Amino acid sequence: MSTSPASPKPFKRILLTGAAGGLGQILRETLHTHCAIVRASDISPMAPSRSTQEEVVQCDLADKAAVHALAQDVEAIVHLGGISVERSFEEILDANIRGTFHIYEAARKHGIKRIVFASSNHVTGFYPQDVELDAHSPRRPDGYYALSKSYGEDLATFYFHRYGIETVSLRIGSSFPEPRNLRMLSTWLSYADLDRLVARALLSPNVGHSVVYGVSANRDVWWNNRHAEHLGFVPQDSSHVFRAQVEQQPKPPVDSPDSLFQGGAFTAAGPFDD
Repeated sequence: MSTSPASPKPFKRILLTGAAGGLGQILRETLHTHCAIVRASDISPMAPSRSTQEEVVQCDLADKAAVHALAQDVEAIVHLGGISVERSFEEILDANIRGTFHIYEAARKHGIKRIVFASSNHVTGFYPQDVELDAHSPRRPDGYYALSKSYGEDLATFYFHRYGIETVSLRIGSSFPEPRNLRMLSTWLSYADLDRLVARALLSPNVGHSVVYGVSANRDVWWNNRHAEHLGFVPQDSSHVFRAQVEQQPKPPVDSPDSLFQGGAFTAAGPFDD
């Protein structure tokens, strides 16, 4: 599916959940390339619509009826909504687990056939940093947040085989303006490459349920996207341009999570009942 400047955009309306978050704010600006209207939603208050090309709707993903109303007249969903860091299971439950289920149920009821799901590299976070992974590697979630993303990937598989809803699950690495530490030299995803990845996830045909690691063309990477080549995602940026300044930081102890595991500090967060 492609478009030229004179042709209609591929979608009339795309729903973007988690639009007030860090990555949501980036995609809120760029998704207009692919649709006439972006419906931006979050549980947090947001600035009002800035043009007729945007709708802003505040919504709690744990509210099933509200999510079903949110998906009305939508043709595709970019689902970033939910807690994006490690928290207690009770905190994760409503937004990340119930919320993602509500998104898929709303897609089923409204006939929406394409979802881009923000999964996470943390679904394989308990692998050592010297192991190369791909989408077929068994998952090793590194916390409650990662478990919720693993559940979301299973939902995507189920809803494809049962209802024909196609999903691209993005196992996003570390998407910031620049890598913040030594681990991120391997996991960094630039904002421009994030935009390229979401575009391919929305526009590529016949994706079924595809899993792709969201990572730029860094010098040292832990993830191989050989099983996602059909998406045509070709990252253009690299953390290498920041390597000299990042390597000036003190190295973490060799026995610390940041040195041992791909998930870094997430593997040691909690417990949360103390």
